[in-house]
Amino acid sequence: MSDNHHLLSELLAAQQAGKPVVLATVIKAHGSVPRRSGSKMLVFADGRISGSIGGGEMESRVVDEALLALQDGRSRLLPYTLVEPSKGDPGVCGGEVEIYIEPYPPPATLLIIGCGHVGRAVAQLGKAVGYRIVVNDDRQALATAENMPDADLHLPGSIKEVLTQSPITSNTYIIMVTRNVTVDREIIPHIIHSPARYIGVMGSRRRWTETQKLLIADGLKAEDLARIHAPIGLEIEAETPEEIAVSILAQIIQIRRH
Repeated sequence: MSDNHHLLSELLAAQQAGKPVVLATVIKAHGSVPRRSGSKMLVFADGRISGSIGGGEMESRVVDEALLALQDGRSRLLPYTLVEPSKGDPGVCGGEVEIYIEPYPPPATLLIIGCGHVGRAVAQLGKAVGYRIVVNDDRQALATAENMPDADLHLPGSIKEVLTQSPITSNTYIIMVTRNVTVDREIIPHIIHSPARYIGVMGSRRRWTETQKLLIADGLKAEDLARIHAPIGLEIEAETPEEIAVSILAQIIQIRRH
C-alpha cells in the first residue's frame, strides 16, 4: 500500500471512530523543496502526525495551522517560500510550496439508547442520511450487530460504560427510545449536563410528566430537564417504528440546520 493510500485509510478510520483529524496536502511545489506535489500528512487533535510534508520548521507551522483549523472548521491554503529564514521563511531549500489544509471534524453522531423496533428504525434511517451511529442497550442481546446492523459501534451495558467508550460531544445527538420510565430515570442524570446538541426521549406526555417528577425528586432541576425534547420527534401523527424514526430524524435535522 502506498503512503497516501495508508494515510487515507487512517483518515477514514478516524472518521468512523468519531475522531477529528486534518489532512494537509502539498498542492504546488516549485524549485528545490523537501516534498513534491501530492505529498500528504494527517494531523490529529493531540498534535500527533502521520506522514510528512517536508519536516522541519515548515511542517511545524503546518501542524499549528492544522490545529487552528480543527477549532474553526475552515480550510486553509498556506503558501511558503523556502529561501531566507532571517525574513521568516521556514527553510532554505530555495523553492516554493503551497499546502492545502482540510479539517475533518467528528461526524455528527446519533447515540441511540434502546435497541428495540424504534431504535433499529432510527439507526437505519440515520445511517442513510449520513450520521455515525452508536447504539446502547442494557440488554446485552440487543446491542449487537445482528440486531442493529446499521450501527458503527455497539455498546451493550450501562450508560456509565457507554460514556467511557464513546464520550458525548457537541456533535452528539442522543435519542432515548427505551422500554420504560425506570430506564429513563437511570440514564438521564448521566447525560443531562453533557454537551450533546440534542436529547430526545420517547414516550407519551403522561410518561414524560411522570419521569420528570421522579427526576426532580432525585435532585434534578426543572430548568435542566427543559432542554429535553419529549415526546421525541416532530408531531406528524407517526405510528409505525419507521414513521417515528422519520419524525425523530426530521426534528434533529431541523435543529442541526438552525
